[in-house]
Amino acid sequence: MTLTAYFDCYNGISGDMTLGALVDLGLPLNDLLAALGTLPVSGYEVKAERISRCGVAATLVRVKTDEQHHHRGLAAIECLIAESGLPDVVKDRSVAVFRRLARAEAAIHSIPVEQVHFHEVGALDAIVDIVGACWGLHALGIGRVIGSPVALGAGTVRTAHGELPVPAPATALLLAGVPTHGGPMSGELATPTGAAILTTLAESFGPQPLMTVVKVGYGAGSRETTGHTNFLRIMLGETHPGAALPAERRELRLVQTEIDDMSPEIAGHILDRLFETGCLDAHFAPVQMKKNRPGVSIRVLVEPERLDAVITVLLRETSTFGVRVQSCDRYALPRRIEQVATPFGTVEVKIGYWGGDAIKFSPEYESCRRVARECGVPLGDVYLAASEAARRCGESQ
Repeated sequence: MTLTAYFDCYNGISGDMTLGALVDLGLPLNDLLAALGTLPVSGYEVKAERISRCGVAATLVRVKTDEQHHHRGLAAIECLIAESGLPDVVKDRSVAVFRRLARAEAAIHSIPVEQVHFHEVGALDAIVDIVGACWGLHALGIGRVIGSPVALGAGTVRTAHGELPVPAPATALLLAGVPTHGGPMSGELATPTGAAILTTLAESFGPQPLMTVVKVGYGAGSRETTGHTNFLRIMLGETHPGAALPAERRELRLVQTEIDDMSPEIAGHILDRLFETGCLDAHFAPVQMKKNRPGVSIRVLVEPERLDAVITVLLRETSTFGVRVQSCDRYALPRRIEQVATPFGTVEVKIGYWGGDAIKFSPEYESCRRVARECGVPLGDVYLAASEAARRCGESQ
């Protein structure tokens, strides 16, 4: 039996909502405070209270701090966590959440990860939220986290950078590849902190899996809106071996057409255009067509929201007069991109997970090629070093 936490994000997710739901599930507040007390920081206060909205009781956790506009870099936050007395697994997960945040911020601002200085998510309350959530999951003995589609809200939100659309750029990037939807009310429902916690720790997203629920916890957001709970619900229970694959299921579209009258010179251009649409995969396969003509079958795997763009490319830029579209399910290992240190430099690797175990390690080609060129070494040597470093990284999580 595996103790599983299903995060039902029907009103979004934030750091304080996660803490509230864990406390509501039975995590003792005093134990949480003792664990947080091992961090080499001070000037904060954590309080929990029972509230009721729409006739449903929940726990509201408030984190109050003394600091004003404190900007911390990733290295400083990692040092704080490393110097704490937390279990290694909690340290590793907490650092993984912040690294994911750092990569998102770096991508948004087009700067190296090392130059990222967090604003809201570097403040002390966010450190408490993230470390507290990772410790709470560990203390409750939760072995798996599965997430529902995430409600995002609507409108705009005020940040340290000014007014931004909902979801905020960091949240949108963190939730890329995760099922989401707008609403059900205006404002920011999913925060960068909440999105980073969920996407780092959840192994898959979708409907609630087959599980025997033993407890339900509700964590309240600080904002009150008439007619809405603004709660995160965590359903705690046991999943049974074989009841569900620990793989991410996504509903996709397979677009296909066959062509026997197009110049091969155009084929490479077509693949480039298809990948520009954001499709997941595209390839050619040889086929024998009518009148014994050799031809090619073009097959494209794409998310439903990008289907129109793929069809447009095929109908406008190839000689085909029509395409076929089929719905299909894809099952894929949950994966994470991590940066690992090798003798040649830092390299990005993709780690695939089966349940909580890291079972596949794949160095990212472009990252390896860049390092190989910079160091003047064979690409294969970089691949081998990155694979070994990735395996050590996966085993330590």
